[in-house]
Amino acid sequence: MKTLEELVRELPPDMREEVRELAQYLLEKRLKGEKKYLAQTWAGGLKEFRGQYTSPELQKKALEWR
Repeated sequence: MKTLEELVRELPPDMREEVRELAQYLLEKRLKGEKKYLAQTWAGGLKEFRGQYTSPELQKKALEWR
């Protein structure tokens, strides 16, 4: 039995492009189906400013600092 790579090499260039597009579509479809959770690695990262700003002010400042 031939490998996927061997089969693709035997195809004409236009059909290889179709295979590439199909593979890309399948990967994107798989990624969209996966649930992504917020990592929250930023939590507590701005606590040094707690006394200076209210929560809404701090949110605005964080957007400015990006």
